[in-house]
Amino acid sequence: MSVHAGDGPASAAKPLRTAARELAEIGAAIQETSAHATAALTDGAVLGALVRAPAEGYRAQRALLRAVTNRRGLGYAVAGGRLGGLAARAGGMAGAESLAVLILATSLRLRIAAVTEDHPELVADPLMGRLIEAVGADRDIQSLRALRAMLKDRGAVRTLSGLAPVFGEVLALRALLDENPLNDTAAWLIATGGGYASADPITGVSNRAIAVLDTGEGAARRLELDTAEVARLSSHGSLLGFLRNIGVVGTTGRVLIQSVTGPDGVARHVVQVPGMRFGRPDNDSPQDLLGAFSSAVLDSGPYSRALVKAIDDSGIPRGAEIALIGHSAGGAAIMNLAQDPAFCARYTVTHAVAIGSPVDFKRPADPRTWVASVTNQHDIIPTLDGQGAGGCFDLHPGWYVVDYFDATHLFPVCHGIEHYTANIANDLPEARDRIDHALTPYRGPVTRSQAYLLFDRVPDPDGFPFLTVPTYRVATPDGALELPVRCHDGGALTAYFAVDARAAAALLEGTGLGPAVRVAGRALVAVHASWNRRTSLGAYREVGLGIVVHDAWRPPSIRVWPDVARSARRRRSGSWLVGSVVDTETVSAVAPEVWGYEPSLADLDIELTARSVRIAAGGPEGRFLALRGWLGPGIPAGAPDLVAYSRHEGTTLRSCVETRGRGRVHPAPRARLVAGPAAHPMARHLRALGLDGARPLLCLSTFAHQTLRGAGVPVRTT
Repeated sequence: MSVHAGDGPASAAKPLRTAARELAEIGAAIQETSAHATAALTDGAVLGALVRAPAEGYRAQRALLRAVTNRRGLGYAVAGGRLGGLAARAGGMAGAESLAVLILATSLRLRIAAVTEDHPELVADPLMGRLIEAVGADRDIQSLRALRAMLKDRGAVRTLSGLAPVFGEVLALRALLDENPLNDTAAWLIATGGGYASADPITGVSNRAIAVLDTGEGAARRLELDTAEVARLSSHGSLLGFLRNIGVVGTTGRVLIQSVTGPDGVARHVVQVPGMRFGRPDNDSPQDLLGAFSSAVLDSGPYSRALVKAIDDSGIPRGAEIALIGHSAGGAAIMNLAQDPAFCARYTVTHAVAIGSPVDFKRPADPRTWVASVTNQHDIIPTLDGQGAGGCFDLHPGWYVVDYFDATHLFPVCHGIEHYTANIANDLPEARDRIDHALTPYRGPVTRSQAYLLFDRVPDPDGFPFLTVPTYRVATPDGALELPVRCHDGGALTAYFAVDARAAAALLEGTGLGPAVRVAGRALVAVHASWNRRTSLGAYREVGLGIVVHDAWRPPSIRVWPDVARSARRRRSGSWLVGSVVDTETVSAVAPEVWGYEPSLADLDIELTARSVRIAAGGPEGRFLALRGWLGPGIPAGAPDLVAYSRHEGTTLRSCVETRGRGRVHPAPRARLVAGPAAHPMARHLRALGLDGARPLLCLSTFAHQTLRGAGVPVRTT
């Protein structure tokens, strides 16, 4: 059953669609006749007649040639075969048109007219009407000008939102009438409903050539949802409950599999699949842009293969009944599962529900699978297969198809799962009840919920290869600690300052280290701030103040700068840690035993962007350190390692922080360091070094890095 908004008995759109379908069928028949006539021109029988009876054979060849090239007949209707295809492309480049093309163009114009009956705002909008008219009249320059005017007046989002109901028809009409022969096949498929557009209707670039770039065998890893997400999951099976669950999981690369006990007491299973994950077009998730594209174009891709891995891992028994529910690219992925004979041989796919998905040319392998498709006519995503609001073909006589529109015309708002859920709940009661009734076997208490994170291919172990190192345990007053401390995700900023050499020397006295590295006669001091978001020791922030010192075992060298750039394991120079502040009791407790210094415990706020920094230590009333301001443009560089020296029970300890990630060097920062009036040791040291109000010479920043931090090692100093 197909339900089209506005296609009731009194709607003028219905006869327009009927006429458009009949014209498309006539155009396709004429094209087929032309292909036969073109093939006959090179047929062996006709060529043989030309040899045996030259006069009759010549007349036959001439009649066939006139049939496919006469402007007052079929027009330039050369088609079919290798030679016919080449001739058709050459004619297309020259602007020649066939009767079949003109009839199909008329069919597309009728489809657009049918849509305008339901969407009078299209013709009421002067800019939209100007664009549609120019495309339909094959006026390239006017079309470009109209499109540019719309983009300038409304922007890309509003322009696409307005075009969405006739997007496929406008593209197909443009492809049919232009001089680009590469997009003709795609235009024919859209116009005749013959299949998914095989190429981009604008350029003619093959869709499959792009889709096959999405590679991978697919993989899935179990994960637990957080407490807030679990609380929002539906505890009872229903259409709205499953759609809300998709909203809870979100476009985060995750899917949800639930087991439901039906009214008959039988356990069944529901796979709930969200749409495209935002971010880079191609990442390690099959829900990326490339994955969404391949799911729509191909019969199988990493997305559907990863879904199979998740379903197999979930413990669903062989032959069990499964309902597949997906939104956007997730709808295309679940339809790929439903049309996979091997998957349907292992499990019984009873239902497939696609929301806002381009699935018009996908077919379930099991004819008993009940399929529903719900699309908003202002949602451009379902039209990417070429069949939108103007579709005039009953492609799925056995499906339940709901094609509707509401007052929200803005894309991507109308594409969101929350918007579809609200429409189905409040505006489409008949569709909601119909689909819910079909899902009756799945309407019961949810007995199990398991989330999975999907991947294009089997992922490396967490932190591989940098963080996959041998570990050992050491005893601390706070209990056993596993070393090295591994930070899977963190960020840091190191700001270098020039201070009075005598002030730095006073703080180094008695350490056995020194002298300080100098810049134009002044000592070099570093303020290092790190935000360790996910570590084996828990999340924590830290701010340290250190004096950069030379090699403790050799005389000072003017060649210290190459040493600073070395890895931590090969570096001789480092920073004598004058003071440190952390924001967790765990780190504060273990630091003296493991790294040889006693950090103070205080509130820390670290915010780092590509161009600015904001660091604050201490509460609003007792702030003792602040570094904030403009970092300026950065030069790409590797994230630097750190070497720190400290003193514990009369012994000097050397500890290293190895870093992997991308960093930036900011050679002209405008940030400023401020020492608060509090009596905190860190504030006293800053004032003693003359850093209150100072600007850094240089800053090094990293936004995402991994680190390994081992225990401090005792060293002898001279």
